[in-house]
Amino acid sequence: VVEEVGRDPIRFMMLYRKNDAPLDFDFAKVTEQSKDNPVFYVQYASARCHSVFRQASEQLGEANFDRNRLAASVAALADEGEIALIRKLAEYPRLIESAALSLEPHRLAFYLYDLASVFHAQWNRGHDNQDLRFVKVNDRESTYARLGLVQAVSDVLTSGLTLIGADAPTEMR
Repeated sequence: VVEEVGRDPIRFMMLYRKNDAPLDFDFAKVTEQSKDNPVFYVQYASARCHSVFRQASEQLGEANFDRNRLAASVAALADEGEIALIRKLAEYPRLIESAALSLEPHRLAFYLYDLASVFHAQWNRGHDNQDLRFVKVNDRESTYARLGLVQAVSDVLTSGLTLIGADAPTEMR
């Protein structure tokens, strides 16, 4: 099975259930490139974060973004989707602790899926409304604040996927 679907989907799907629940491995599901495939959905969010930074580099003419500068700009975030992302990110440290103490690693997999869902929702809102896009060339303050948020999402996704033993891709093809 590992040769057919890869190590990441197997690890993620084994953890994407409570430890007392039977393992129902749906081969078709883990090979889909959709929201129904949790590992794809989470890894796609990771790749999308990196895509935002590539787009920002191209549009703003900056190759590197200073983390301190981005973090300082986060106070400018006020949109409901941005606040939802901040709230979801704030859950991470406590979630890691409680999952470890209760020996329930599935909590991390569920959390990563939820974080990816909130991130994808905000991405889609930006697709529908230009004012909510992560990168706005003529509004650097909002752009830096949103890039700080995207960096935080990327950091948490990378951390969580690493704990699971899965890769956090920078792009998907």
